Amino acid sequence: MDKDVSAGSGITTVAGRLALGITLLAFGLGHTAVIDGVSAADAASIAQYVGGIALFVAGLLALREGDAAGGTAFSVLGALWFTWAVSDGASGNGAGLFLLLFALVALSLTLAGGEQLGQVMYGLFFVALLLMAVAEFAGNGGLTKAGGWFAVAAGAVAWYAATAMPAHWPTVLPRRAAGRGVTATG
Repeated sequence: MDKDVSAGSGITTVAGRLALGITLLAFGLGHTAVIDGVSAADAASIAQYVGGIALFVAGLLALREGDAAGGTAFSVLGALWFTWAVSDGASGNGAGLFLLLFALVALSLTLAGGEQLGQVMYGLFFVALLLMAVAEFAGNGGLTKAGGWFAVAAGAVAWYAATAMPAHWPTVLPRRAAGRGVTATG
């Protein structure tokens, strides 16, 4: 496996991904109801301070360092997490609309390219938010739990991506060389 650890701007990227990972894990686990007595509302303070403020500051620092991709992602996601944390009592459709708009941001981050772990992380986050948005519109608790599990997976990828940089763990998937393993017949 390749050990590509050059993505992002070092410590700012690590801090931003740790903040995002912690927030996604808390948010996702709260929606899965897998831990007795822990709900999505319990993730609100983490989302406000870690996902909101810390992530937003990491985004500003990344922009200052010249990391436009990381800075944009972290600052926008920080603002959205903060908004989610402080907006309680939204109607089902209002919450669904917010999650759908939040999902579009995650989709944009996924399609923007960049390194593989970032795309996987944002892609899983997009699916989580899309499922939760549809669940809010339809009143479907099963979709909410499924979305929660996608958020947990996105949080795990964010945590791995943050840890992989300083630990020098692999951050890219191996690719097969063109034509290898393919045989021509006839």
